Amino acid sequence: MSEKPGELKKLAEIAADMKLPANIRTKAIEQLGLVATHDALLALLDIAANENLVTKERDLALKQAREVIKKSSPH
Repeated sequence: MSEKPGELKKLAEIAADMKLPANIRTKAIEQLGLVATHDALLALLDIAANENLVTKERDLALKQAREVIKKSSPH
C-alpha cells in the first residue's frame, strides 16, 4: 500500500485527537499499521509515546508498530 506523506500525517493527527471518539482514533492507528512503511512506523511510535492518549490506544500503536517491523524484517 502506498500512502502519501500528507495522508500519513492526517491519520496520525486523527489518532492523537482526543476530541474524536475512541473508535475513530483506533481505526486511524490500525490504518497506519496497514500502511507498513518506515514513515508509518515512526508515526505509530509517536502515537505510542503520546502521554495524552489512553493506555489502550498507546498499546495498540505499539502492537501495530511491532507488526510493521515483522513485515519489513527479512526472515
